[in-house]
This record gives sequence, structure tokens and C-alpha cells, in this order.
Amino acid sequence: MIPIKPIGMPGQAKSHASGHAENKPSAAAQAALAYLQPGALNLSALPPLSLYIHFPWCVKKCPYCDFNSHEAKGGFPEEEYLAALRADLEAALPLIWGRKVYTIFIGGGTPSLMSAAGLDRLMSDVRSLLPLDGVAEITMEANPGTFEVEKFKSYRNSGINRLSIGIQSFNGRHLQALGRIHDDGEARRAVEIAHQTFDNFNLDLMYALPSQTLEEAQQDVATAIGFAPPHLSLYHLTLEPNTYFAKYPPVVPDDDASAEMQDMISAHTSAAGYGHYEVSAYAQAGRQARHNLNYWEFGDYLGIGAGAHSKLSFPHRVIRQMRYKQPKAYLEHSRLGNVVQEETEIGRDDLGFEFMLNALRLNKGFEVNLFSERTGLAINTIEKSLNQAEAKGLLYRDHKIIQPTALGQRFLNDLQQMFLLD
Repeated sequence: MIPIKPIGMPGQAKSHASGHAENKPSAAAQAALAYLQPGALNLSALPPLSLYIHFPWCVKKCPYCDFNSHEAKGGFPEEEYLAALRADLEAALPLIWGRKVYTIFIGGGTPSLMSAAGLDRLMSDVRSLLPLDGVAEITMEANPGTFEVEKFKSYRNSGINRLSIGIQSFNGRHLQALGRIHDDGEARRAVEIAHQTFDNFNLDLMYALPSQTLEEAQQDVATAIGFAPPHLSLYHLTLEPNTYFAKYPPVVPDDDASAEMQDMISAHTSAAGYGHYEVSAYAQAGRQARHNLNYWEFGDYLGIGAGAHSKLSFPHRVIRQMRYKQPKAYLEHSRLGNVVQEETEIGRDDLGFEFMLNALRLNKGFEVNLFSERTGLAINTIEKSLNQAEAKGLLYRDHKIIQPTALGQRFLNDLQQMFLLD
């Protein structure tokens, strides 16, 4: 068990009664002590810990986007937000005291709107407050419409060692349909700058776009592979609720055409040496996204910033948190000293499903022992669902590994939902 130490925490009050200072636990430290009390679980070890930092502003809200992003009309309060992020992290320290951080992901919104000085301040704050692993993967999302060579060199010098670039398409007509602020020329230029500045980067593309043909999707994939990125993320466009596309749905390829595109992607990425290791993720050997892998393997993550989510384990319980979503509300509650809007403890009945919901996204599955390590439950608690999934040909398992079959990968939602009953 990793101890959480309430003494000497940031924000701690001191009493000078009896002529000397007496340390008193902060509110966050007292909460941490409560989490250490006996509970329903018995974890043998705490999982790896990641840090997620949310930047909520963008230049323009895309019609398909359901992320917590807000148009930065007239700019955004960078200094105030950076101060709030530091205060957020300081307040959360008692919950992760003594734990090393292995990956960091700065997402949005469009984090590359941040000034070079602002990003440097953020990274300095993180390094001063957290023990980072010596080879920590530190990723920042970036959109092609915000690429500047010198700015990205500064980002690299501040500690960013991986970019995730939201290309979406190299086709100008499709970029316009998606409401992107960049054109096809800027998309190509962004990848060239990434190659010049970073050793490790990811390209995000989407397929099954409005009026997209199989040949156009194939050209996007071929263009992306031609740049030889270490990692590719290829997402099927979905019309999410509460988006412009949900209200005014465009004409998109039908299921059969989408399936053909998916098969084409699998063939082209495989031929180019990319391993398909997760539903939407393809990587060169040894270049898997370590931050995302920690999510899929049910690791822990602390999320700071507007709307950020956390999943944190303690010896006898696993909790989730969510920060206030609207940037204005987040900043207001930061001034009041509490940015956590919701907090829940994951019940024993839900842990098995939550683990499988994530781990089954991995094409090679997971080691059997990982289930008990991350949930504190015996594998036989989901035995009935495992047997049913295996009988339907959706799952393969032996004494070492549990993994979705090719059929299970194709009908992943059905496979995952089988574990909701346990």
C-alpha cells in the first residue's frame, strides 16, 4: 500500500496555540484519510497513474464535436486558468501522495492555442508538484490551424515529447464539411512541422465522412501512411447527441460502405507495418500510446481542468470525480477552493463491467490476473458472462489471457454489454 501523508500538504492550516505551530490536515488530506478506511475491496497494489489536463477553448466548435470545448471569442483568460490548474493539482495531491506519474495528456479543446510561455508555466508547475517517471510520455493535442514552427519548438523545450494532431482528413472538401479551421495544405504542413520538431506523434483521421467514397477514404489513409507517423488513430464519424450534426444530420456512408472502409483501413495499415492494437489505434512497433493504454488497462488517472474526469484507486475502494464543466464555473469554484462537482465510489457490482468495457477494446486482450489486480475482485465474479461470450464465439480465453475474437471485435458493443448483467 502506498501511504497518503496528511502532514505538510499544500493549503494546510497551522495553529499557534501553546506557543508553537501544530500541523492540521487540510480538507483534501482529511478526505484522503477517509478513502483509506476499510471498504468493499482489497486491492493488492495500486495501478499506474496518469495525469490528464483539460484545456477547454478552441477557435471554432466543430459540428460533430461533443467534447467539452468552447469557442474562444475575443480570447481566453490564460493566466487565470493556469493559476486555477495549479490550485486544482495542489488540492488533489493528498489523493495521490507518493505515487509517480507515468504519462501526461493535455487535451481539449485546442491546447495548442496556449502561448509558449503559458505551456512552459504549466509544465513547470506540474514538475514542481509531481514526481514524474524519468521517461514519462507527455502528449499534447494540436490542430493544424494553430501550427507555428517556433511555438512548437518551445513546446518541445518545455517538456512535450509527443503530439496528437487532429488532421481528420487531407481532403479540402471533407475538411470544410467537418467545419475544420484548416485546409488540406495546412494539414500537410502541420505533419511536416511535427516531423521536424518531434520524434513521436499521432495523426487523428476520421472516415465515413459526409458523402465520402471508399476511394477518398483510401486516399486519406495512404496520405497519412506516406508521412510515416509512429501512430495513427482512425475514427468512424458518429453523430453524437447535442451536436450540430445530431440536429442537422448530413448524408453519410451506410453501414456496408463503412464496413468496406474499415476493411480497407485494416489492410493498408497492416501492409505498412502498423499494429492494430485497440479499436481505433494503429502503431508502429513499440509506439503504442502509453497514456491511452493506461485507460484501456483500467489504470488510474487524475484529471484537472474544466470538466476533467478522474479515476483513482485506494486499497479498499475506487472513486471517480468530475470537475465543473463550464470554464466560467470552473474558475469561480477554483476561487472558492473546490472544483470537484461530482464524486462517486464505484460499487462492486459495477467494477467488473467497467473493467471489461475498457479492456475488451484491446485486440490482444488482457492477462487474467490483471482483472483482480485492478478491481480487487476474483475473476469468477464474471464467470457467467465469460462463458456466454465464449459460447457465442465472441471471446477467447485460457489460463493466461482473455481476448475478443475477430467476431467479438466486430460486435464489440454486444460483447461489452454482456458484462453489464454481472
